[in-house]
Amino acid sequence: MKLTVLGAGAWGTALAAHWASEHTVTLWGRHADELDAMRRTGVNARHLPDCRLPATLAYEADFATAVDHADLLLIAVPSHGLRATLDVLAKRPNLPPLVWVCKGFEQGTGRLPHQLVLDTVPNTAAGVLSGPSFALEVARGCPTALTLASHDAAWAQRQAEALSGPRLRIYAHDDVIGVEIGGALKNVMAIAAGICDGLKLGHNARAALVTRGLAEMTRLGVHLGGHAETFMGLSGLGDLILTTTGDLSRNRQVGLRLAQGQSLDAILAELGHVAEGVTTTREVDALATQLGVDMPITRAVRRILYDKLHATQAVDALLNRNIRPEF
Repeated sequence: MKLTVLGAGAWGTALAAHWASEHTVTLWGRHADELDAMRRTGVNARHLPDCRLPATLAYEADFATAVDHADLLLIAVPSHGLRATLDVLAKRPNLPPLVWVCKGFEQGTGRLPHQLVLDTVPNTAAGVLSGPSFALEVARGCPTALTLASHDAAWAQRQAEALSGPRLRIYAHDDVIGVEIGGALKNVMAIAAGICDGLKLGHNARAALVTRGLAEMTRLGVHLGGHAETFMGLSGLGDLILTTTGDLSRNRQVGLRLAQGQSLDAILAELGHVAEGVTTTREVDALATQLGVDMPITRAVRRILYDKLHATQAVDALLNRNIRPEF
């Protein structure tokens, strides 16, 4: 299969490198100089400096050339760049099927990725790929399992079979909303878990936080039309466990550093990479308020990020909420 990956960040590069051993893969990026360096050195020095890229991986800075003749497009740009990418794709004739891997809501509108796809390329076969996965581990060939969801279940099954390999197992699903909500909200909970661990509140507290965070994710997801069981799967509980406990998580790192008293601007500048949970928190809190869905952890994280509420005050507020049934 001829596969083009749009986005040469850590995740796009890792997936392109993984699939290059079994497919004809082209990696597109916005910066021609970075692609030239990757071609010469076999390394993505900015995002995956310790991983060698396969010699079979092709690089292309021209968008039209990268898209033309592809059998499948994999969109690996950050959430804030998805609409612009789709707008350009919508102008091209004979658009091939596409899969997106970004996790979050559009800033200002609160729309999910599949809604942007329907807005711009409504007649294109499409799906979301999500699940517990650090780019570095995928690039190194560590065993990974993901979920590919589409409204067309048969198409999702065919793509999952085509993209799976010895070290990357992909399960097909038809709950696009649930998979997207799980992938977006786990980043919010990862910030919360980082704050919890940064304050040294203990393993008991983190376990409680992760469990109640899963309840919040499920509550919103079901309200929006997702399936409750999806949140027990790879794109829900699986991704949540990974990002709340693994120090490769950028969102967890944001929380850890907030607990140490660093400012958000300084943290993001130091990380040098997108932490989707920062913007997702604001969008989700606004959406939950609008819909009347109770999401106290999300609200606490939003107040820490944007209202300068001290982390210890947020924890106290959560612990002193009125007692209610667990379910």
